[in-house]
Amino acid sequence: MIVVTALLSAVQGEPSAAEVGACGENPGAACLYVLERTDNAALAKAVDFLLAKPLKIALILILAWVASRLARRAIARFVRSFEQPGVQNTIGSLRDKTPAALVSTAPVQLRAAQRAGTIGAVLRSMANAAIWGVAAVTVLAEFNVNLGPLIAGAGVLGVALGFGSQKLVQDFLSGLFILVEDQYGKGDIVNLDMETTGIVEDVSLRTTRMRAVDGTVWHVPNGEIRRVGNKSQQWSRALIDFDVAYQTDLAQAKTTIKRVADSVWKDEVLGRSVLEEPEVWGVEAFGPDGVAIRLVIKTRPADQWKVMRELRQRMKQAFDEEGIEIPFPQRTVWVRSDGEALSAGDGDGDGDGSGNGDKEKVGAGPRRSRGRTP
Repeated sequence: MIVVTALLSAVQGEPSAAEVGACGENPGAACLYVLERTDNAALAKAVDFLLAKPLKIALILILAWVASRLARRAIARFVRSFEQPGVQNTIGSLRDKTPAALVSTAPVQLRAAQRAGTIGAVLRSMANAAIWGVAAVTVLAEFNVNLGPLIAGAGVLGVALGFGSQKLVQDFLSGLFILVEDQYGKGDIVNLDMETTGIVEDVSLRTTRMRAVDGTVWHVPNGEIRRVGNKSQQWSRALIDFDVAYQTDLAQAKTTIKRVADSVWKDEVLGRSVLEEPEVWGVEAFGPDGVAIRLVIKTRPADQWKVMRELRQRMKQAFDEEGIEIPFPQRTVWVRSDGEALSAGDGDGDGDGSGNGDKEKVGAGPRRSRGRTP
């Protein structure tokens, strides 16, 4: 009946002076209904205050609760997509088109779940704040509260907070993008545009906590991070340059390096960390003391260091067995006699030009010798 009366009032147009006097400029359906039936303005006002307004407020709160539940469900469905392997592979393919780069590991899945939980919590908080904020303003409007000064004051306060907390807002936005783009997560080994590389212990919207190799814990505001070097995302690479002497047979050296690398790849324990067959890329550089031969092995995230340590140990043993020399620093030494050195002038140190200085004569002329100085 109330709904029908409201529809009739809407059809009738503007309220009359009696209706405005009894029910206000925006008369409710219940007030109009009671006024029309009883012609009692006091009773109509009482019914409107005791029945209509509570029902409106209850309806507003119910609608806000339903909207909040729907928003939470939509956010949960959206966030759940971050944990799907297909989505993870799609995101990974945008970074690297190589199929081997899409290797799914337990740490990556765990980080995906953590990232999804954090993003979900942020989105739920924002949705709840927006929905219940609108509901609160609507409820206040039902009590005829003048919202103009309140909204103006909130706007001025928002501007003041915006100017005063720009850095904080920047940290939060940067943290949100770090989580959404999966730049790094808990357990990753990263370099955050600093001289220190460490393991990420925690990522929040405002800061990143990282522990360096020496045990130092770094708390870095996300807004300060300009670039990130992630050394343990999707896969890693063990890259080593082995130096051999110049007189070494390079073909033999490359065969030995490949054999040792394959032994690590086929190892029952250490081979679990190797994703692909090792590759010897060949001569990388001519150094002052020897020739550098490069070996590369694709490994699981953060396993490259233990693979390289084992490779160096086995390579030393293999080089000794094959007679392949690991070069020492090569230097050319010139030895001159005192007489030859003084021929350029009176430089014996005693000022008489006799050549009988403190230096001992070791030869009749300049000599050139080549040797190794370990």
